[in-house]
Amino acid sequence: MTLTRRDFVATSVFGAAGLYATSGLAGELLEAQGALAAEDGYRLWLRYAPPNAAAAGRYRESIRQITVEGFTPTSQIVRNEVGNAIASMLGAAVPTGQTGLTERSLVIGTPQNSAAIRGLGWDAELTRLGAEGYIIRPATIGGHNVLVVASAGEIGALYGAFHFLRLVQTGQSITTRNIVEKPKVMLRMINHWDNLNGTIERGYAGPSLWKWEELPGTIDPRYADYARAMASIDFPL
Repeated sequence: MTLTRRDFVATSVFGAAGLYATSGLAGELLEAQGALAAEDGYRLWLRYAPPNAAAAGRYRESIRQITVEGFTPTSQIVRNEVGNAIASMLGAAVPTGQTGLTERSLVIGTPQNSAAIRGLGWDAELTRLGAEGYIIRPATIGGHNVLVVASAGEIGALYGAFHFLRLVQTGQSITTRNIVEKPKVMLRMINHWDNLNGTIERGYAGPSLWKWEELPGTIDPRYADYARAMASIDFPL
Protein backbone atom coordinates (compact mmCIF):
# COMPACT_ATOMS: atom_id res chain seq x y z
CA MET A 1 0.00 0.00 0.00
CA THR A 2 1.33 3.42 -0.96
CA LEU A 3 0.80 6.01 1.74
CA THR A 4 0.37 9.50 0.30
CA ARG A 5 1.38 12.64 2.13
CA ARG A 6 -2.28 13.49 2.64
CA ASP A 7 -2.97 10.03 4.10
CA PHE A 8 -0.01 10.37 6.43
CA VAL A 9 -1.09 13.79 7.68
CA ALA A 10 -4.71 12.69 8.04
CA THR A 11 -3.70 9.57 9.96
CA SER A 12 -1.47 11.63 12.21
CA VAL A 13 -4.25 14.14 12.86
CA PHE A 14 -6.79 11.48 13.72
CA GLY A 15 -4.29 9.77 16.00
CA ALA A 16 -3.58 13.02 17.78
CA ALA A 17 -7.30 13.70 18.04
CA GLY A 18 -7.77 10.45 19.92
CA LEU A 19 -4.81 11.17 22.16
CA TYR A 20 -6.04 14.62 23.10
CA ALA A 21 -9.76 13.98 23.02
CA THR A 22 -10.07 14.80 26.71
CA SER A 23 -8.10 18.02 26.42
CA GLY A 24 -10.52 19.85 24.12
CA LEU A 25 -8.13 19.82 21.16
CA ALA A 26 -9.83 17.06 19.20
CA GLY A 27 -12.36 19.39 17.56
CA GLU A 28 -9.67 21.76 16.31
CA LEU A 29 -7.57 18.87 15.00
CA LEU A 30 -10.49 17.35 13.12
CA GLU A 31 -11.39 20.77 11.71
CA ALA A 32 -7.83 21.14 10.46
CA GLN A 33 -7.97 17.68 8.87
CA GLY A 34 -11.18 18.55 7.07
CA ALA A 35 -9.45 21.53 5.45
CA LEU A 36 -6.47 19.53 4.18
CA ALA A 37 -5.88 19.45 0.47
CA ALA A 38 -3.48 17.32 -1.52
CA GLU A 39 -0.14 19.10 -1.79
CA ASP A 40 3.21 18.41 -3.38
CA GLY A 41 5.20 20.30 -0.74
CA TYR A 42 6.33 23.04 -3.12
CA ARG A 43 5.12 25.87 -0.90
CA LEU A 44 7.03 24.56 2.12
CA TRP A 45 6.08 26.56 5.23
CA LEU A 46 4.73 29.46 3.14
CA ARG A 47 1.40 27.70 2.64
CA TYR A 48 -0.61 30.51 4.24
CA ALA A 49 -3.47 28.12 4.98
CA PRO A 50 -6.50 29.63 6.74
CA PRO A 51 -6.56 29.25 10.54
CA ASN A 52 -9.68 28.01 12.29
CA ALA A 53 -12.76 30.21 12.00
CA ALA A 54 -12.43 31.77 15.44
CA ALA A 55 -8.80 32.78 14.90
CA ALA A 56 -9.53 34.10 11.41
CA GLY A 57 -12.28 36.29 12.86
CA ARG A 58 -9.92 37.75 15.44
CA TYR A 59 -7.30 38.52 12.82
CA ARG A 60 -9.85 40.18 10.54
CA GLU A 61 -10.73 42.52 13.40
CA SER A 62 -7.07 43.29 14.05
CA ILE A 63 -5.93 43.84 10.44
CA ARG A 64 -8.19 46.22 8.55
CA GLN A 65 -5.56 47.64 6.19
CA ILE A 66 -1.96 46.99 5.16
CA THR A 67 0.30 49.98 4.55
CA VAL A 68 3.83 49.47 3.23
CA GLU A 69 5.32 52.81 2.32
CA GLY A 70 8.25 53.00 -0.08
CA PHE A 71 8.76 52.52 -3.80
CA THR A 72 11.82 50.26 -3.95
CA PRO A 73 11.70 46.65 -5.22
CA THR A 74 12.06 45.40 -1.63
CA SER A 75 9.10 47.48 -0.47
CA GLN A 76 7.04 46.08 -3.33
CA ILE A 77 8.05 42.54 -2.37
CA VAL A 78 6.93 43.15 1.22
CA ARG A 79 3.65 44.66 0.01
CA ASN A 80 2.91 41.71 -2.30
CA GLU A 81 3.96 39.01 0.17
CA VAL A 82 1.99 40.35 3.10
CA GLY A 83 -1.07 41.29 1.05
CA ASN A 84 -1.27 37.88 -0.62
CA ALA A 85 -0.54 35.99 2.61
CA ILE A 86 -3.17 37.81 4.66
CA ALA A 87 -5.76 37.39 1.91
CA SER A 88 -5.02 33.67 1.75
CA MET A 89 -5.17 33.15 5.50
CA LEU A 90 -8.23 35.30 6.18
CA GLY A 91 -10.21 34.32 3.09
CA ALA A 92 -10.58 37.85 1.73
CA ALA A 93 -8.28 40.58 0.49
CA VAL A 94 -7.37 43.38 2.88
CA PRO A 95 -6.87 46.87 1.37
CA THR A 96 -3.14 47.12 0.70
CA GLY A 97 -1.19 50.15 -0.47
CA GLN A 98 1.63 52.63 -0.02
CA THR A 99 -0.19 55.44 1.73
CA GLY A 100 -2.95 56.11 4.20
CA LEU A 101 -3.68 54.85 7.69
CA THR A 102 -6.89 53.72 9.30
CA GLU A 103 -7.77 52.21 12.64
CA ARG A 104 -6.15 48.76 12.95
CA SER A 105 -3.77 49.17 10.06
CA LEU A 106 -0.70 47.00 9.75
CA VAL A 107 2.21 49.37 9.01
CA ILE A 108 5.51 48.00 7.71
CA GLY A 109 8.64 49.96 6.82
CA THR A 110 11.61 51.99 7.96
CA PRO A 111 12.06 55.54 9.26
CA GLN A 112 13.59 56.37 5.88
CA ASN A 113 10.69 55.23 3.71
CA SER A 114 7.75 55.67 6.10
CA ALA A 115 6.69 58.99 7.57
CA ALA A 116 4.38 57.09 9.93
CA ILE A 117 7.22 55.00 11.37
CA ARG A 118 9.58 57.99 11.44
CA GLY A 119 7.06 59.82 13.60
CA LEU A 120 7.15 57.10 16.27
CA GLY A 121 10.60 58.19 17.44
CA TRP A 122 12.02 54.66 17.45
CA ASP A 123 15.12 55.61 15.44
CA ALA A 124 17.66 55.06 18.23
CA GLU A 125 16.24 51.64 19.11
CA LEU A 126 16.10 50.58 15.47
CA THR A 127 19.66 51.76 14.88
CA ARG A 128 20.88 49.54 17.75
CA LEU A 129 19.19 46.55 16.11
CA GLY A 130 20.90 47.19 12.78
CA ALA A 131 19.63 47.05 9.23
CA GLU A 132 18.35 43.46 9.57
CA GLY A 133 16.83 43.70 13.05
CA TYR A 134 13.20 44.62 13.60
CA ILE A 135 10.45 45.55 16.04
CA ILE A 136 6.87 44.25 16.02
CA ARG A 137 4.50 45.98 18.42
CA PRO A 138 1.23 47.93 18.66
CA ALA A 139 1.42 51.72 18.45
CA THR A 140 -0.74 54.79 18.00
CA ILE A 141 -0.21 56.87 14.86
CA GLY A 142 -2.38 59.87 14.06
CA GLY A 143 -4.90 58.78 16.66
CA HIS A 144 -5.22 55.32 15.10
CA ASN A 145 -4.39 52.10 16.91
CA VAL A 146 -2.11 50.20 14.55
CA LEU A 147 0.30 47.27 14.40
CA VAL A 148 3.84 48.15 13.38
CA VAL A 149 6.66 46.15 11.83
CA ALA A 150 9.67 48.48 11.77
CA SER A 151 13.35 48.19 10.95
CA ALA A 152 16.29 50.44 10.24
CA GLY A 153 16.66 48.74 6.85
CA GLU A 154 14.30 47.40 4.21
CA ILE A 155 15.72 43.87 4.49
CA GLY A 156 14.97 43.97 8.21
CA ALA A 157 11.43 45.08 7.41
CA LEU A 158 11.13 42.06 5.10
CA TYR A 159 12.36 39.71 7.83
CA GLY A 160 9.97 41.33 10.30
CA ALA A 161 7.09 40.92 7.88
CA PHE A 162 7.76 37.19 7.61
CA HIS A 163 7.91 36.97 11.42
CA PHE A 164 4.52 38.69 11.62
CA LEU A 165 3.05 36.27 9.09
CA ARG A 166 4.45 33.39 11.13
CA LEU A 167 2.54 34.66 14.17
CA VAL A 168 -0.70 34.57 12.19
CA GLN A 169 0.08 31.16 10.68
CA THR A 170 0.64 29.68 14.13
CA GLY A 171 -2.42 31.27 15.72
CA GLN A 172 -0.57 33.59 18.09
CA SER A 173 -1.65 36.96 19.42
CA ILE A 174 -0.67 39.92 17.25
CA THR A 175 -2.17 42.75 19.29
CA THR A 176 -0.22 42.35 22.54
CA ARG A 177 3.25 41.45 21.29
CA ASN A 178 6.43 43.45 21.79
CA ILE A 179 8.99 41.64 19.66
CA VAL A 180 12.51 43.02 19.34
CA GLU A 181 14.92 40.89 17.34
CA LYS A 182 18.39 41.19 15.89
CA PRO A 183 19.95 38.54 13.64
CA LYS A 184 22.36 36.17 15.31
CA VAL A 185 23.94 35.28 11.98
CA MET A 186 24.97 38.32 9.97
CA LEU A 187 26.35 36.42 6.97
CA ARG A 188 23.78 33.93 5.72
CA MET A 189 24.91 31.18 3.39
CA ILE A 190 23.01 28.22 1.97
CA ASN A 191 24.98 25.05 1.30
CA HIS A 192 23.44 23.92 -1.99
CA TRP A 193 26.04 21.46 -3.27
CA ASP A 194 24.91 22.42 -6.78
CA ASN A 195 27.39 21.99 -9.63
CA LEU A 196 27.54 24.27 -12.65
CA ASN A 197 26.71 21.32 -14.96
CA GLY A 198 23.30 20.94 -13.30
CA THR A 199 24.09 17.95 -11.10
CA ILE A 200 23.74 17.93 -7.31
CA GLU A 201 26.20 16.24 -4.97
CA ARG A 202 23.31 14.84 -2.93
CA GLY A 203 20.64 14.83 -5.59
CA TYR A 204 17.67 13.49 -3.67
CA ALA A 205 15.27 15.72 -5.61
CA GLY A 206 16.62 15.52 -9.11
CA PRO A 207 18.79 18.01 -11.01
CA SER A 208 19.72 21.49 -9.88
CA LEU A 209 17.13 24.25 -9.72
CA TRP A 210 19.53 26.72 -11.27
CA LYS A 211 19.69 27.01 -15.06
CA TRP A 212 22.87 29.00 -15.37
CA GLU A 213 22.94 28.79 -19.16
CA GLU A 214 19.57 30.59 -19.37
CA LEU A 215 20.59 33.58 -17.25
CA PRO A 216 20.09 36.49 -17.35
CA GLY A 217 17.58 36.25 -20.19
CA THR A 218 15.25 33.76 -18.51
CA ILE A 219 14.33 34.07 -14.84
CA ASP A 220 12.50 30.99 -13.61
CA PRO A 221 9.65 31.91 -11.19
CA ARG A 222 11.02 29.24 -8.87
CA TYR A 223 13.99 31.49 -8.17
CA ALA A 224 11.68 34.03 -6.57
CA ASP A 225 9.91 31.31 -4.56
CA TYR A 226 13.25 29.98 -3.38
CA ALA A 227 14.32 33.47 -2.33
CA ARG A 228 11.04 33.92 -0.43
CA ALA A 229 11.65 30.72 1.50
CA MET A 230 15.18 31.74 2.39
CA ALA A 231 14.12 35.25 3.47
CA SER A 232 11.44 33.79 5.73
CA ILE A 233 13.93 31.82 7.84
CA ASP A 234 14.76 33.65 11.06
CA PHE A 235 18.09 33.68 12.92
CA PRO A 236 17.24 35.76 16.01
CA LEU A 237 19.68 36.56 18.78
